[in-house]
Amino acid sequence: MSKTLASAGNLRYVITFCGTCDCGCPELFLDDAAPPERRVVLTDDFGQRVRMSLAQLKVLVDDIKDGALDKVVTAVV
Repeated sequence: MSKTLASAGNLRYVITFCGTCDCGCPELFLDDAAPPERRVVLTDDFGQRVRMSLAQLKVLVDDIKDGALDKVVTAVV
């Protein structure tokens, strides 16, 4: 997966998470042609995709900002 995935369809590249290697880091895209509940596309390095709405993405981002994953991240680091 890479930014070139965006050129394969209606996906608009937003960000690569990590991006410091060439292992197929998770990426976030927007699919403007998709129904609103499936507009956000998150890819992983195994070729899988998760689709969600912008509202769901906002809740996820807000939860992360509020520390919902802090314990998980500190346990790994």
